[in-house]
Amino acid sequence: MTLFTTITPLNNHTSPMLHHHHHHGSLTTATKTTRPMCITLIQQTATKKHSYSSHDETLRKMERMMNLPAPPLSSSSTYEKVGKRWKEYQGIRNWDGLLDPLDDNLRAEILRYGHFVEAAYKSFDLDPSSPNYANCRFPKTTLFERCGLPNTGYKVTKHLRATSGIQLPNWIDKAPSWFGTQSSYVGYVAVCDNKEEIKRLGRRDVVIAFRGTTTCLEWLENLRANLTLLPCNMIKEKHQQNVANNNGNNGPMVESGFLSLYTSSVNSSLMSLQEMVREEIGRILQIYEGEPLSLTITGHSLGAALATLAAYDARVAFPKLCSTTVISFGGPRVGNRSFRTSLDKQGTKVLRIVNCDDVITKVPGFVFDDVKNSGGDVANNGGFHVAGLPSWIQKRAEEAPWVYSEVGEELRLSSRDSPYLRGVNVATCHDLHTYLHLVDGFVSSTCPFRSTAKRFLQRR
Repeated sequence: MTLFTTITPLNNHTSPMLHHHHHHGSLTTATKTTRPMCITLIQQTATKKHSYSSHDETLRKMERMMNLPAPPLSSSSTYEKVGKRWKEYQGIRNWDGLLDPLDDNLRAEILRYGHFVEAAYKSFDLDPSSPNYANCRFPKTTLFERCGLPNTGYKVTKHLRATSGIQLPNWIDKAPSWFGTQSSYVGYVAVCDNKEEIKRLGRRDVVIAFRGTTTCLEWLENLRANLTLLPCNMIKEKHQQNVANNNGNNGPMVESGFLSLYTSSVNSSLMSLQEMVREEIGRILQIYEGEPLSLTITGHSLGAALATLAAYDARVAFPKLCSTTVISFGGPRVGNRSFRTSLDKQGTKVLRIVNCDDVITKVPGFVFDDVKNSGGDVANNGGFHVAGLPSWIQKRAEEAPWVYSEVGEELRLSSRDSPYLRGVNVATCHDLHTYLHLVDGFVSSTCPFRSTAKRFLQRR
């Protein structure tokens, strides 16, 4: 049963500390202001009662519910099969009519890919005292099972590593070994190999999943926020000519730190992330040549940026790829307007899952009059517009090394819409579990949280 009510707002507290995957939120029954919300009967009862003991009992019930196991990811009983419409769910029509209200099949697919990202986090050894620090904790054959995903229908085929291109100072030898770790496990490639799952999906799906920022050098790379030109091997010939004709000002540009992590290698014996991704995609395409095949690249935070770069690069290296889609969670901006245009022309589809209360999605740089993604209200997207600004000034501003452009389509969510989140802070708003919680609960812009949402925030 669904009831409508007005919820009293909580104070909005923020934290100066930036966040990666391992921070988590807490539960409550009130966060949203003035507009109607869809909530459950038990929540409405708790709101009406004034007894603290009753309120606490409600929270204890919710916490017990949090620990219930998630339903099988590929269970056809939870949502109808997507096979006949798989290209729509992969974005062939830019998810038109599927985002608001959120289509239940698309919701399930987004959550499924979110779990793949979660596995990239869980399989990373983040203990600095461990001899295996910054490597994958599990072998490919048991990675999903060890991460709590035994029934994905996929097999992991490749562990992926990202390398920082930052030149380390001489004194780094005196620092703890974990501080200067240049190359670390960042995700994996997996291929759907279960016949029933292939039938349900309508094609053989290849997933590349990336975790977010974890190591010290990755944090430093995130701070290198100026735009830089893509290397020649990531630009088609016509774009190379444009770059030459315009002294490098109008070519596709991306954030320096993200590109460094994608293209750097420590030495000739260790491949870059770009080389590993290209090699594995090429191998898979050769093995399954002639089959309907999709490439879905997903990631959270830094992983979302790497997913966008990897998808762009894959279409440059393999232009005949049938379907290339990015499902990103809490991703920062990646490139300039020329990069966005190139991504669109490739046919690469990007669905950005954005929590409007998450500051990470509003950095780096700024968006200058980005009408395509702001719907005319540039302020909502972190950009700005000055009425009557001369075109030559606007052109120069667009070429500046700090002017970014949003890519793809956006599923816009808000922590304030969840009746389970207490307040709003930087860490909780950026957390992957928060994103999955909001996706699971979102209904539409007029009814932002569904009463039947089953995924609750988890405490680790």
